[in-house]
Amino acid sequence: MNWRRKVSGWGGLAAVLVLLVVLCAASVSLGAGQLSLAALWGGGEEADRAWRFLMVSRVPRTVALLLAGMSLAVAGLIMQMLVRNRFVEPTTAGTVESATLGILVITLLAPDTPVIGKMLTATAFALAGTLLFLALLRRVPLRTPFIVPLIGLILGGVIHAVTTFVAFRFDLLQSLHAWTTGDFSGVLRGRYELLWIGFALACAAYAAADRYTVAGMGREFASNLGLNHARLTFVGLLIVSAISAVVVVTAGGIPFLGLIVPNAVSLVLGDNMRRSIPWVAALGGVFVLACDIIGRLVIHPYEIPIGTVVGVLGSILFLWLLRTRRNRLG
Repeated sequence: MNWRRKVSGWGGLAAVLVLLVVLCAASVSLGAGQLSLAALWGGGEEADRAWRFLMVSRVPRTVALLLAGMSLAVAGLIMQMLVRNRFVEPTTAGTVESATLGILVITLLAPDTPVIGKMLTATAFALAGTLLFLALLRRVPLRTPFIVPLIGLILGGVIHAVTTFVAFRFDLLQSLHAWTTGDFSGVLRGRYELLWIGFALACAAYAAADRYTVAGMGREFASNLGLNHARLTFVGLLIVSAISAVVVVTAGGIPFLGLIVPNAVSLVLGDNMRRSIPWVAALGGVFVLACDIIGRLVIHPYEIPIGTVVGVLGSILFLWLLRTRRNRLG
């Protein structure tokens, strides 16, 4: 279609990047605290306070939203290519729930562990949960693509139930709620830098995009071209697990993001990861920033956690995607 060619070209990507910049500016300017341009450039002690407020609170939050949105969207795309199913992402495969269980375990066993240690533990648990998900897929007859996310949701529900029970027994339910609900209101300078690891991993996935495109065509096809499919799958799932763990440790879970954005891009660009990743990353940032801005405006000066906003909008878009994909399969 002509409109798809026009939208998918460099002009369309440039328009998305312009929108991303506009949303970043809006995110920096919003908040309960007052921040005026006159104060920033007025000089004196008032200007120093305004700049500190900007660089310690507003800018870190916007950067954290951008990094989380980009990396999670790319993680969802990687998982969909490896599993060869468009309805899979970290929150529909038990990955995020496993990462949360890992944080709970390390909190109980070694509460003084630094943040990087919690991230590594969460990554290990997330990888184990994702591998368990893949093992279940090999043992269940997949008569329809919709069975795959259903298995992941059931697995995630079981892991979440175990995590909730353990948290209840050790009086950590409030902490568990904070880990599972995406919220960037507490992000400050010094509390979000781990997200750069997720961004670096997303860049690494882009560097290997052609290999993952081939891997998405199946084990036999990839092996015939000389690729080690098992190693590619393990590395890809490790990237997905690490990104999920970094985001959960920093700001909590963000549902549907890795599902909605890659599917929207694939409807226009197809399954070429080299071509899709820049779009997926940019639109992931746009979606997260837009949802965060909505959450901050609805009941201003209070705010709704981004996990809630993304959950509501994402579920609506997910139903639309289900209908769209089902019509195509039919």
